[in-house]
Amino acid sequence: MSADTIQEQLVKYLADAHSIEEQALTQLRAAPKIAGDERLAAAFAEHLGETERQEEIIRGRLEAHGADPSKLKDLAGKAGGWGMVLFAKAQPDTPGKLTAHAFSYEHMELAAYELLRHAAEAAGDAETAAAARTIAAEERRMAERLESRFDGAAQASLRDLDPEDLGEQLDSYLADAHAIEQQAAGLLEKGPGLVGDEALAALFQEHLAETRRHSEAVAARLQARGADTSRVKDAALRLGALNLGGFFGAQPDTTAKLSGFAYAFENLEVGAYELLKRVAARAGDPETAELADRILAEERAAAARIAAGWDRTMRLELAGRT
Repeated sequence: MSADTIQEQLVKYLADAHSIEEQALTQLRAAPKIAGDERLAAAFAEHLGETERQEEIIRGRLEAHGADPSKLKDLAGKAGGWGMVLFAKAQPDTPGKLTAHAFSYEHMELAAYELLRHAAEAAGDAETAAAARTIAAEERRMAERLESRFDGAAQASLRDLDPEDLGEQLDSYLADAHAIEQQAAGLLEKGPGLVGDEALAALFQEHLAETRRHSEAVAARLQARGADTSRVKDAALRLGALNLGGFFGAQPDTTAKLSGFAYAFENLEVGAYELLKRVAARAGDPETAELADRILAEERAAAARIAAGWDRTMRLELAGRT
């Protein structure tokens, strides 16, 4: 990739980062009001100030390159932020859904800034690389704060629930987990044919086998509990996977973007299983809690393997081999 092309790619990564921050700001301004837990609300409020500074920094780096934020990307980001807030508010377990999705979003931001740093270093832009490194550290700390609040989020989600309804709520969490695994399988089936990184493609194929086992195990737990998977949820998320496959296939930097998104999605699954484990314990179902723990270990390992390959993925991307 020529020097001019690398500079153009860097500006695109900066514009993407700005739109991500706009989406984050939309979410964070609403999140404390619907968090349902004081410590969780405080974590969102604290990160709002950090995110406002991050947006200013990225805007400044765009200006340094003679560019402006993308109005279209920023508008889409804000719309996505409102969509997440409305989704969380519409759920009977708002604190849990909000925390799981915010946990995933922080990891998407972390991935975006790690990839931005690589692009900045390749372009010889030390200031942008330093900014990306600093912001990535802040996103990582926020993800850690959210992870420490899973207990509170689960308690807030179940606080007003009649003990007799805990079993039904657990079935709902299991159905959600099955639907997420269906979407993961759809993405992992398409992923190897979209990326130009052989090691990443192999990772997707390996994790697809794990994901299918996860889906079967969750379905078996539902059956053991006398419940069933949700065809509506499964179909909706499977369709979402197909749509996302088309979106990533149309990007000029498919490999990098899909790598970052897959990392965030693995952490969405982590959030879902962290909550499932707690709901299962509250409902007195140790078998489901143990299953959630086993799957959690594999989702965390898959996320770590994706992140470990970012250096290689970006070298290939910027070398024009993808």
